[in-house]
Amino acid sequence: MRNKRNKSSFGALFIIALFVGAGLYVYFSATFERNAPLISLQTNGYWNLKKPLQLQIKDDSGIKSYKVILRTKKGDSELLYNRLLAPQKLINLEINPPRGAYAIKDKDVEIIVQAQDVSKWNFLNGNIAVKSFHLKIDKKRPEVSIVNNSYKISRGGAALVIFKAEDDNLKDIYIESNHEKHFKAEPFYKKGYYIALLAWPVQDKHFKATIVVSDNAGNMTKSYVPLYLKNKTYRLSKITLSDRFLNGKIAELAEQFDETQGVEAPLERFKIINEDVREKNEKLIHKLTSDVPQEMISDFKIKKMYPLKNGQVVAYFGDHRKYYYKGKFISEAYHLGLDMASHAMAPIKTQNGGSVVFADYNGLYGNSPILSHGLGLYTLYGHCSSLEVATGDEVAPNSIIAKTGKTGYAMGDHLHFGVLVQGIEVRPQEWMDKQWIKLNINDIIKSAKKIIDGK
Repeated sequence: MRNKRNKSSFGALFIIALFVGAGLYVYFSATFERNAPLISLQTNGYWNLKKPLQLQIKDDSGIKSYKVILRTKKGDSELLYNRLLAPQKLINLEINPPRGAYAIKDKDVEIIVQAQDVSKWNFLNGNIAVKSFHLKIDKKRPEVSIVNNSYKISRGGAALVIFKAEDDNLKDIYIESNHEKHFKAEPFYKKGYYIALLAWPVQDKHFKATIVVSDNAGNMTKSYVPLYLKNKTYRLSKITLSDRFLNGKIAELAEQFDETQGVEAPLERFKIINEDVREKNEKLIHKLTSDVPQEMISDFKIKKMYPLKNGQVVAYFGDHRKYYYKGKFISEAYHLGLDMASHAMAPIKTQNGGSVVFADYNGLYGNSPILSHGLGLYTLYGHCSSLEVATGDEVAPNSIIAKTGKTGYAMGDHLHFGVLVQGIEVRPQEWMDKQWIKLNINDIIKSAKKIIDGK
């Protein structure tokens, strides 16, 4: 009897163990994983019923089938369905708009995605995920119209454009040029209007500006800015490097820069300074001068600039300098400012007020304060012997901000005067010309305001 009881108990325990083992296998086995597929849709909540939507489905055990439904007021329509022969752990899909999508009048629709995996969980039916996405429909492109702009732009020069841009779901506004620069626009005068300065880099042979406006749904409108292009010619200077210069000024500069530490060859030091150090210094300048305020402005008043009283021009903007040593080409650079000189340590005065965005030493430019005058317009004053302002200062018109000198890459006491528009160097001579400012800035703004007011 006792043996029979023992055998019966052993059998019961064995059966229980089997059930427990089977339960543990089901619970921990990847075959019976319990995680539903993950569904994600790349969307900001808008759809123009034109561009496909990007859908991703992920699952650890593998996706067996999926379905995508578009739900409108008229009912449901199937956009995608697939039952996979071979399960996949990751699927990337494009959801294209249905045929006749532009006939859809709904302002809001729903995308419903259902996915099933190959897990044996849920009585061998697997895990099922259903996720819905509510989208606002916007099929209308933004409206763009140019109000007024400068008649022309010179190579190395600047121009102004004022335009209107409207859309219920406005996202981006910028002016794109052929050199892949995006000029920012600032709100102007009344809601829906914008103003921007443009710049044609002196290194580029051609220029084209196009206003680009897009909305949250991906609709885009482009409008070409009709500017007459004046292809101004600049000087090409061939400069012979002397041993005295290489072993003097260049050797002196080489002690200052990390890039030239340990470099003994004079020509190699010159090349590093003229190219690598210059690029580093100009990168900082371009970064500091690329910001454009985004608060609305009603006007932009700028006086003609002449920072150095009785200053004589000793080097021109846009000069393309090529350097040679014993007849062999070594390096090149563009001179991106106007060099002016009077007497040593002469006071430098700004005729226009502004914010000091930089007042420090910057390599080849020496001590060089940079002022922001609004609308992405900046002025730079290089090689100063001393500074009268600090970063963050607000400077009043007709203030002395520094004194001329020969810090940085300068052979004698002078001022390197630079003007920049959104990080691009432009001809200072334009901004030193009262008539140019009147025709290309003041008159354009005055006329645009009359047009906006309907006068």
